[in-house]
Amino acid sequence: MSTTDLAANPSDLRALAEQSNAWPFEQAKAIVARLKKAPKDEVLFETGYGPSGLPHIGTFGEVARTTMVRHAFRVLTEDKIKTRLLAFSDDMDGLRKVPDNVPNRDMMAAHLGKPLTRVPDPFSNEYPSFGAANNARLRAFLDHFGFDYEFASATDYYTSGRFDATLLKMLAVYDKVMAIILPTLGPDRRATYSPFLPISPTTGVVLQVPMIRRDVAAGTITYIDPDTGAEVETPVTGGHVKCQWKADWAMRWVALGVDYEMAGKDLIDSVKLSGPIARALGGTPPEGFNYELFLDENGQKISKSKGNGLTIDEWLRYASPESLSLFMYREPKAAKRLHFDVIPRNVDDYQQFLDGFPRQDAKQQLANPVWHMHAGRPPKGDMPVTFQLLLTLVSSSNAENAETLWGFIGRYRPGVTPQTHPKLDALVGYAINYYRDFVAPTKKFREPTDGERAALQDLRDALSQLPAAATAEDIQNVVYEIGRREPFLDPVKKGKDGRPGVSLDWFNMLYQVLLGQEKGPRFGSFVAVYGLANAVAMIDGALARSA
Repeated sequence: MSTTDLAANPSDLRALAEQSNAWPFEQAKAIVARLKKAPKDEVLFETGYGPSGLPHIGTFGEVARTTMVRHAFRVLTEDKIKTRLLAFSDDMDGLRKVPDNVPNRDMMAAHLGKPLTRVPDPFSNEYPSFGAANNARLRAFLDHFGFDYEFASATDYYTSGRFDATLLKMLAVYDKVMAIILPTLGPDRRATYSPFLPISPTTGVVLQVPMIRRDVAAGTITYIDPDTGAEVETPVTGGHVKCQWKADWAMRWVALGVDYEMAGKDLIDSVKLSGPIARALGGTPPEGFNYELFLDENGQKISKSKGNGLTIDEWLRYASPESLSLFMYREPKAAKRLHFDVIPRNVDDYQQFLDGFPRQDAKQQLANPVWHMHAGRPPKGDMPVTFQLLLTLVSSSNAENAETLWGFIGRYRPGVTPQTHPKLDALVGYAINYYRDFVAPTKKFREPTDGERAALQDLRDALSQLPAAATAEDIQNVVYEIGRREPFLDPVKKGKDGRPGVSLDWFNMLYQVLLGQEKGPRFGSFVAVYGLANAVAMIDGALARSA
């Protein structure tokens, strides 16, 4: 029985989901337990976004993962409790430094310290501010992927009065909040710290200044203007102030009634402090977990301001949104390199998970990433050619156009066309882009040894004797048999006939000598698509180069 069969009976699906240890279900179970202690009619999921730099994939990952938990919760509660997902942008934060990867940096430098929604758009005049421009970029991708979410702007929520009641609570429990925060600060920071950051009425800068008076009844704070030395009294409501980060997070949880929010490992200390502040405000911190950070090719944390990680647009130039979603599903509590070389594996693994889904029973399907990625309704898998195979085809034929690649595909899979398989057509485009940008610049053919030349000659002769209709399996058997010689024998692995197997060194040599790359797809499948005559000509060319 599959999950499709169980969908008609939500209680049966719920019962099976309660036994699943897939991480979205584990997270959703914690929310179910939370509701047993404090029932409510609606559950609010939240994700945070700091628009101080161009949106990167980490931001998308948080929304994707939270969406998976939200769907798991709906299954565990048989969709009887309303849920919402709020994508919240901290766009009222002051601009601390000019990002490295934006234009008009001198212009932006003149607005340091101001809320991001008061800093002009450095890209164009399309948006009223830098914060608004980056918010739009985030929403455009989330919309493209089809996320069900509501967007929220800190600037809008502060200035509209949405946070006023909780800000007044913060003022009333000011001493409790200070007692939570101050022990975590150094002497200099303690001297100036306040949970409230006034917005200067003259410069528009977010001020980090100590409070000299508080009037709970009037709802105001008083501070010394750092530019004039004059006392300034300002309300904590109506957008005249914003809260310091940890206090801000807690205030938001309480004001909105957030039930679930995950965060990066670098925010563990913030979570630990924001929780007690939320309790001081009379609220309960949300459920959630701390996911590991994404790393660049050098093992450094990716940063929006540095621009050292993949952007959303870059991933989508080389692969589908689904492959990105799979990357986010996998091992959220393990640090992972987020670099271009992770793309091919995730593209092909997604197709493998999709192809295997119909053959699984319901329990196995609930552990399959595609069930969580597609909210329990994964599409039918139908990708007759792998991404790695397409890359090798482009590399071997220098066919940097879709028409040539489709010629190979059409011969290998008659009846498969761009019209019948539009997703494969998109994959062709991705492969061409990836080859041009990453494979072609690094192609380096190595010279074969004398023994390798002899093996290549034998392979050339064997392939030339195969019939044109030879299958990929027929070709692979020949490739395997020719490779069964020193130095390619693998005494540990045994063939079906009990003879020594063939080591990966044989196949690696084929890719290095024939294609100028370190790895490739199953060689028999490649030759079947590329064509026996073309493969023979390719070997002839390699032998001629090394003569």
